[in-house]
Amino acid sequence: MAPPSRVSYLNRLETLLKQSDPRLLVTHQVEFKNFFGAVTGYVDGHIFVSCGKFGVALRLPPKTLAELFRDEDVSLLRYFPKGHVKRAYAVVPQRMMDDQGRFTRLVETSVQYALSVSR
Repeated sequence: MAPPSRVSYLNRLETLLKQSDPRLLVTHQVEFKNFFGAVTGYVDGHIFVSCGKFGVALRLPPKTLAELFRDEDVSLLRYFPKGHVKRAYAVVPQRMMDDQGRFTRLVETSVQYALSVSR
């Protein structure tokens, strides 16, 4: 089986965002770009989500990150195995993405945080 591609990462992000916050694509300018072999999502020009071999990572405020990192299956974002840790991001496990209400709240928090810290 072929390794995941940028197209599959893009499709995954688009699907997750449409399911979690369908209005996001209408109320904000959302675009996707290639980034270190992954795909990043931008809202009004500011990164808020990334998808790659590591899974799906959301850019979140410190308090939310602290809460998420209490769970053993939430991890720090690294684009490469020995690469720099992206401290403002949490790689969320599939079980959190499957919890539609929780994932929707995380996406909304990520969008608001990305917009607030980037001004």
